[in-house]
Amino acid sequence: MESDGSISIWFFIGICLLVDGVLIFAAGLYQLFHPPAHPVVLASLHANVWWGAVLTLSGVVCIWPVAPWRRGSKK
Repeated sequence: MESDGSISIWFFIGICLLVDGVLIFAAGLYQLFHPPAHPVVLASLHANVWWGAVLTLSGVVCIWPVAPWRRGSKK
């Protein structure tokens, strides 16, 4: 239940997912263009690029429905 002045916990969870996703995605892109000297076994899959994108999209999905700036458009 939300009162008029409260913000949903899902908004803050979405912010965390979004920030983590952007950081992991950016690190993955950096490693894509500047490969390490000794890559791990499955480095060719670029898991950090994929998981960064998944976390970023998950963050947007969590933020969009409960965003405080969208509260005025309801009713």
